[in-house]
Amino acid sequence: MRAVQVRSTGGPEVLELRTLPDPVPQAGEVLVRVHTSGVNFIDVYYREGKYHAPLPFIPGGEGSGYVETLGEGITDFSVGDPVAWWGPLGSYAEKAIVPAKTLVRVPQGVDLQSAAALMVQGATAYYLSHLTFELKVGNTVLVHAAAGGVGYLLTQMAKGAGATVIATASNPKKAELAREAGADEIILYSQTKFDEEVKRITNGIGLDVVYDGVGQATFEQSLRCLRPRGLLALYGAASGPVPPFDLARLSTMGSLYVTRPISLDYVRTRTELTSITDAIFTMYKTDELKLLVNPPYALKDVAKAHRDLEGRGTTGKLVLSISN
Repeated sequence: MRAVQVRSTGGPEVLELRTLPDPVPQAGEVLVRVHTSGVNFIDVYYREGKYHAPLPFIPGGEGSGYVETLGEGITDFSVGDPVAWWGPLGSYAEKAIVPAKTLVRVPQGVDLQSAAALMVQGATAYYLSHLTFELKVGNTVLVHAAAGGVGYLLTQMAKGAGATVIATASNPKKAELAREAGADEIILYSQTKFDEEVKRITNGIGLDVVYDGVGQATFEQSLRCLRPRGLLALYGAASGPVPPFDLARLSTMGSLYVTRPISLDYVRTRTELTSITDAIFTMYKTDELKLLVNPPYALKDVAKAHRDLEGRGTTGKLVLSISN
């Protein structure tokens, strides 16, 4: 099979397209013929060595495809089933081994490219808006990078829950996408200080929650956007990690809350996993949730996909087209 392999950590140039033996599923595992692989910032972190994986490894923790071979003891799936997953590495390949416990069946009405695009970012947007802070009518929130992969979906889910959404974007084109997703107010953070704009928009009251996947560049200003006892949900670090922070400062800013959620802590059981994926697939099938997916990259162009993602000039979701 063809697969992208990382033999030494570093920049996009370490992503090598190689021919490797087909993997063989063990007990509890499924061999999937990969159709689409999602491209996410966590893939960059593994490639750079910020997150550790034993070398060599095949990147990609999100994908969709068809069940090709069942390992021993698998009864929930059949050969040919359309499936999707996130979690284990290995989706930057024509075939991937996936633990059956992390697989979900893709329902009719959801194509495989959309299924792959929904897994990480759709699940993230869902747990942020429904579990980390359960949004309801009357809440006012800030969504950073609302034209990005998570931000675009999160804005839609927040509006669907009845919240008022203030969105940040870097330029007018991205601002228009945020507006299409349902944002009530748009702040071009490249032209103004977004915390000052938030205070102006809310008449000095501040926000119930800020959803921040940017990290270092936005953290301090995000805190200043919150009302007393407001929550900052820091779910990513696209601009770099937040420096060490004295928690005592939260008391001087209004007894604020800060959380650093990750997807895997919201899908610790099979029931938790399927409840989230069932919800996002239903939202997509009923047009409550619209996807913004870039034209797929070929497997051989994976380094370009990483460069484009890191350049933060893209909108929506990036995917690799593996097979049809």
